[in-house]
Amino acid sequence: MACLHANAEDRKCQMVVVSDDAALPRAKGITGARGVAGTVLVHKCAGAAAAKGMDLDAIVNIAKVAAANMGSLGVALDAVTIPGASTTNDRLDAKTIEIGLGIHGEAGIRQSHLLSCDDIAKELVTTILDFGLIDNTSGEDKIVSTFKSGDELAVMVNNLGGTSQFEMSILTQSIVSLLESSSMGCNVSRVYTGSFMTSFNMNGASLTILSLAGDRSAELKELLDAPSNSLAWSAADVWNSNDGARPSATEMPEVERPTGASAASYENVKISIESFAEGSKSMLKAAAQTLIDNESKLTEYDLIVGDGDCGLTMKRGGEEILSRIENGKIDFSHLVPMFSSLADAVSMSMGGTSGILIELMFRKMSTFLNSCDNIDEKAMALAFEEGVKAISFYGGASVGARTMLDALFPAAEALIGSTIADAASAAKLGADSTARMDSASAGRSNYLSADALSGTPDPGAVAAALVLKAIGSV
Repeated sequence: MACLHANAEDRKCQMVVVSDDAALPRAKGITGARGVAGTVLVHKCAGAAAAKGMDLDAIVNIAKVAAANMGSLGVALDAVTIPGASTTNDRLDAKTIEIGLGIHGEAGIRQSHLLSCDDIAKELVTTILDFGLIDNTSGEDKIVSTFKSGDELAVMVNNLGGTSQFEMSILTQSIVSLLESSSMGCNVSRVYTGSFMTSFNMNGASLTILSLAGDRSAELKELLDAPSNSLAWSAADVWNSNDGARPSATEMPEVERPTGASAASYENVKISIESFAEGSKSMLKAAAQTLIDNESKLTEYDLIVGDGDCGLTMKRGGEEILSRIENGKIDFSHLVPMFSSLADAVSMSMGGTSGILIELMFRKMSTFLNSCDNIDEKAMALAFEEGVKAISFYGGASVGARTMLDALFPAAEALIGSTIADAASAAKLGADSTARMDSASAGRSNYLSADALSGTPDPGAVAAALVLKAIGSV
């Protein structure tokens, strides 16, 4: 409910009721549907109208137009914590969400198991669509769909208080994609994403859809787009369908490195390793699978001595490599392009410093082998050593820094004149030694105390040892 005041001298006042909550029928009981986040858009239009100098009747009229052409619906993973309350609302467990939950924790339309962002978007959009708008052009009130195919829409994705901006952006993308899909065919010209009407720490979001297809759409758009210095207001992402594809929704294609263009640079490099293609493929599959299988172990270690993402980062790299092997995107025709292909796979899938450094290692191995006349076991060992040195050079760490290099440097030393199994054993000893190190000079562990580090090995070093063990077992 919003009260709009005119000049202080005459104290004129009129009331506009906003009832945009699609979780409730508009005429439910005496109170009717609730006014939720859509109220913010009504305030924005009314405030901009007042700033233009429009009189009270005109302000009330445009506020009513905005209020009558919108619907909102929220979804939450948990209820709000009420400050000062002696108990907390715990009706939602870790696997349950509630659709239509009120901003004060009131029960919603229904509960559901966890859904993907695309499925949540579908629930929100279709419920608001069916919520409908009141049409009295014929003299009698009747409910029509909130919007229809071809309509221009303003969309607000509102953070209910405890949702990350990362999750908000994913949900926004799902909502806009659905509304602009061929099945709905709408034009979302304005997208607002942010914390407009929060519910303390509620982990959830609400969607408001304002139809801009009516006779006063131009006026509504002008008022919505009027500048505001309110701290809580975020400017919209404004887009016109006549301008072509929405830039923020355009997926950037993966840039594939050409494999044939550089063929001449290594065509004279001979390989004297028997069945290198089949052997390399088997080794890579084993290495990738062990990273996937050990995600939980690496995550457990990294939650203690890092930022918790090492396991997932390594798992993504393993899954990408397996996928590329399956799809023929790893070039096994020669070892030079094979390591270059591996670098591409790591670059596209593994984030953070470790991903960058592992990519650099593979690129260095590729360029080193490209400089050889003949690639044999000794050349491969030297290439591995050069790759490890590249990690040290660009990352700035070395043995004793409590990083993956504590496993890789001993492995590289052992591999010269020995077997991969011996290198794996040396890597395991190096990785185990990091659990006894009470300080780190590189990586996230650099921020931690000796007590926090004690007894937990570096997850990057453990990952390196696991990969070498898997390769040596093939």
